[in-house]
Amino acid sequence: MTHTPHGPVAVLGLGSMGTGLAARLLDQGIQVRVWNRTPERAQPLAGMGAFTAAHPREAVEGTSAAVCTLADGEALGSVLHGPDGVLSQGPYDGVLICAGTVGPDEVVQIAGDVASVLDVGMLGNREHAHDGELRLFVGGEEQVFESCRPLLQTLGKEVVHLGALGSGMRMKLLLNLLMGVEVQAMAEASELAAACGLDRQLVLKTIAGSGFASPVMAFKSRRLASGRFDEPDFKLRLMAKDLMLASKQAAACGLNLPLAAAAAETHRRASEQGLGDEDCAAIVRALTPNRGNHT
Repeated sequence: MTHTPHGPVAVLGLGSMGTGLAARLLDQGIQVRVWNRTPERAQPLAGMGAFTAAHPREAVEGTSAAVCTLADGEALGSVLHGPDGVLSQGPYDGVLICAGTVGPDEVVQIAGDVASVLDVGMLGNREHAHDGELRLFVGGEEQVFESCRPLLQTLGKEVVHLGALGSGMRMKLLLNLLMGVEVQAMAEASELAAACGLDRQLVLKTIAGSGFASPVMAFKSRRLASGRFDEPDFKLRLMAKDLMLASKQAAACGLNLPLAAAAAETHRRASEQGLGDEDCAAIVRALTPNRGNHT
């Protein structure tokens, strides 16, 4: 069948990225059907014209594509196969777009249940999602990708087909591996600076303005300088999950990635310490037990 981006599109999972994607589609005049485990997250989108579904199966009725922005593979499995799930009363005829970061192998397993599947690694934040400024890295069959290209180009300023299903998730894991290691390295540098008597703010400003800093480090340096990690851009627990997935991918390939393994362990401990729902820059709070307020 031919899938049109102007047919209704379902968005399942209304975290910061899912909400941004749904708002973008609505702004472009596309009919949107939304579902979220906690219904109140859908209310702002309903005010913009989205249909709010009671369960995933209702959300995908009559849609040409369903974008799943869910936190992990367990949540995705529940939305697809659980009571009133997408597949609870038969196959889904549209394209299932897995846009939350899950294991590449989990995406391939899903393909056994859905005829048309793409996995999309999204690079950007909620503002990029809302403005159609994401960079999208896509895995899946060429024919399915081409059928969804207009929709994906509505959501992102750059759309790249990487190859087979699972490729989008692999790219996303690599990118999040880099971000996790970079932000932790900067957090460690700022802690060492403060412990040595240097001005934390000045050190972070110097790092952000140096040739050593990537754009994400310059961005996250402001979080570290302010010490405010609420209203997260990317939750620490999600970074912990992605670093663990990257480490598992490395092990499956016979690779030893010591930086990835160390960062995954630090983020796991930070999540256990109750930092999981804060911004990933809160990793700084897990580095030194009972750290004081250095200046």
